[in-house]
Amino acid sequence: MKRAAAKHLIERYFCQLTEGCGNGACTNEFCASRLGFQPLDHNTAAIRALELYKINTKLCDLHPSAAFPDNDSAEDTRPALLGDRNGKMTDNLFPPREDFREVHYLTEEKVYEILSICEGKEDYSPLIRVIGRIFSSADGLVQSFRKDKEQHPNTKEQRKTHQAKDEDKDEDEKERTTAMEQESEESEASASMEGATGSTENRLGPVEVSVDIEAVRRVYDRLLSNEKIESAFLNALVYLTPNVELDLTYLDVYNTNPDYLNIFIIVMENSSLHSPEYLEMAMPLFCKCMSKLPLPALAKLTRLWSQYSVEHIRRMMETFQQLITYTVISNEYDSDSLVNDDERVVAATKCLKLVFYANLLGGDLDTGHNEDEEEEPPSESSELTLQELLGEERRNKKGPRVDPLEKELGVRTLDCRRPLIPFEEFVNEPLNDVLEMDKDFTFFKVDSESKFSFQSCPFVLNACTKSLGLYYDNRISMYSERRITALYSLVQGQQLNPYLRLKVRRDHIIDDALVRLEMISMENPADLRKQLFVEFEGEQGVDEGGVSKEFFQLVLEEMFNPDIGMFTYDESTKLFWFNPPSLENEAQFTLIGIVLGLAIYNNCILDVHFPMVVYRKLMGKKGTYLDLADSHPVQYQSLKELLDYEGDVEEDMMITFQISQTDLFGEPITYDLKENGDKIPVNADNRKEFVSLYGDYILNKSVERQFKAFRRGFQMVTNESPLKCLFRPEEVELLICGSRNLDFHALEETTEYDGGYNKDCRIIKDFWETVHSFGEEDKRLFLQFTTGTDRAPVGGLGKLKMIIAKNGPDTDRLPTSHTCFNALLLPEYDTKDKLKERLLKAITYAKGFGML
Repeated sequence: MKRAAAKHLIERYFCQLTEGCGNGACTNEFCASRLGFQPLDHNTAAIRALELYKINTKLCDLHPSAAFPDNDSAEDTRPALLGDRNGKMTDNLFPPREDFREVHYLTEEKVYEILSICEGKEDYSPLIRVIGRIFSSADGLVQSFRKDKEQHPNTKEQRKTHQAKDEDKDEDEKERTTAMEQESEESEASASMEGATGSTENRLGPVEVSVDIEAVRRVYDRLLSNEKIESAFLNALVYLTPNVELDLTYLDVYNTNPDYLNIFIIVMENSSLHSPEYLEMAMPLFCKCMSKLPLPALAKLTRLWSQYSVEHIRRMMETFQQLITYTVISNEYDSDSLVNDDERVVAATKCLKLVFYANLLGGDLDTGHNEDEEEEPPSESSELTLQELLGEERRNKKGPRVDPLEKELGVRTLDCRRPLIPFEEFVNEPLNDVLEMDKDFTFFKVDSESKFSFQSCPFVLNACTKSLGLYYDNRISMYSERRITALYSLVQGQQLNPYLRLKVRRDHIIDDALVRLEMISMENPADLRKQLFVEFEGEQGVDEGGVSKEFFQLVLEEMFNPDIGMFTYDESTKLFWFNPPSLENEAQFTLIGIVLGLAIYNNCILDVHFPMVVYRKLMGKKGTYLDLADSHPVQYQSLKELLDYEGDVEEDMMITFQISQTDLFGEPITYDLKENGDKIPVNADNRKEFVSLYGDYILNKSVERQFKAFRRGFQMVTNESPLKCLFRPEEVELLICGSRNLDFHALEETTEYDGGYNKDCRIIKDFWETVHSFGEEDKRLFLQFTTGTDRAPVGGLGKLKMIIAKNGPDTDRLPTSHTCFNALLLPEYDTKDKLKERLLKAITYAKGFGML
């Protein structure tokens, strides 16, 4: 009764907006009878009527001259907004012609039958009325385009019988679902044992739905070419969404009838959803409805879409992307009006998440091969720590959560080696441009229950935006540790250092850094999350960022020196890999991990050359045969040829499950991939197993000791950060190493000038002409000299704020720099040749810090 009353009120609002109350002197601003009222089309009036109903706007009293008296006798002359009590659009919206009232659902055959009649009479209004009635009714759509024709009741008696059968089938469906879940768990366990090629097939079986999707696609293809019929789909969707939203908000419709999902399956097959007409009104309402589906329904829809072709998944992705872009560029956002509060953008992003996970499930998955996580033992003390008393412990533990949909589907972004659509295509740049990252970070870290954070959908953010979120997290952790230290000092009466200070000798940098960091990691690892300050003994440089950059660089140069033997270097790939027979202790590898973590934590870029498998392993995935492609390309090619070989593998190859390597002294050592491997020949039947075991040995087992120590050091610094949930391995590499693409024109655009210089000065013009004329190596040296690193930050050189300041008149002195502030001090040289000669000498021979 409440629902019928609501529909009646909304209908009255609609009539008032379109027909008026009949009083020519009406002063109601929401009445068409008011003088100066701007006429509304039916679509706009429908939306406005819903809004007026929600805020309980006053209705006009009915004037005697009104054209729509509120009684049953005038029902034929009154336009209906939301339809009859069954939620269907009434036929009063259309002229009283042949309307096929006996049609309560649609099949492909019925559509073609009506279409044939309309084509014969050259009048499509009957088909338009049927589409409007069925596609605006949740019940009609649920029953339409079923695979089993016997499920379509025509009479009332048949419909009652059908309803009883449906209830029985629902029980059967639940039993089948439980059985399928058990089978899925068993198949997941068995899938983790696979891995001959390092990836598993999509373990999800076909998702069964009652709607005939191919029939729906054929119907859309046939009808959408007619503009009049196409508009019927648009109008029907506008009428459909309010009822569906009410059903999903207040009624448990999906659990009562799982076929309710058919509505979303059928609507999403419409290939015109990306058109401006849909994006303006219908799609925002529809996305809001879809986002209200319960988690099992969202998961089922995602699994279904994962079985679609790349073209269909791309079309859906582009539809939601265009809706986000259209809404963002059509509105203005600021710190008071956040994009996070725009329901249309939020709903579209949530729907895009379904397509993103469908894209993962449909790609090359590797849900096994996970690195064993080292769990920290719980504290045995029952006393409250100062962090707990201050609430800091709660803040750290709250942190980022596992996405419910990700958990329901049992797949992570990290599990997908190659998605159907590249990850980059899911990034929405206009959204990134208007996102207030400081506010979004607060919602993500503290207020995620009541506020939506786009960091919960990191696939839509670019690496630059996500790195800003990580920056806020790191800075807050630093200030928190500083605050804790200050309070400890007050409580304990001891003068503690609020910063992580390292004093090292330039010629003993590894020993000094190792001893200091090892002591910190053993005594209080939380100190690693303090702000880093480095001091070189005997030098006057004050660390505002530049000294730390050089410290990192010198440590890495020393540790990656091939003479030390910690890492091997591949001349063909220019990459380093852990040296299996290395004699260095684990502390050295832990130090490297700490240095990488500190670089991320302190926003420094390092000159590190690791293959991608290292970052995958840091994020929690073991290396597989496929990862050998960039880390050990020669071995990879040999194994690939073994898999592709069509001859007699055993006779021609003469390989066993025993492999051989050389140690540090050049002596051969053997390793059995299986027990008694030297006696097991590799043949066509077991070659996949051989390849899998070989890749596992090279990338995991042979370097297990070294890598565990390395990862332990890395996690000491990053364990409490949102690094894992925000970034993919490729983006972690970008965070640590920066971009290798150097666009100096972008740097020129963003450079600022000081001390009397500006972009139009002769010396500045000569300077940029000189820099642009440099070769690649000299450009990297210049960047190293000015900023402390030869890499571009995340987002490119355009994100680097460099300052060129005047440092006196013409002189023989060399240019100098403050790497802490990315500042170049440039004397005003008389000639361009002198400028080039002085600059090249400065960037070639610069090393060390001093006070000017």
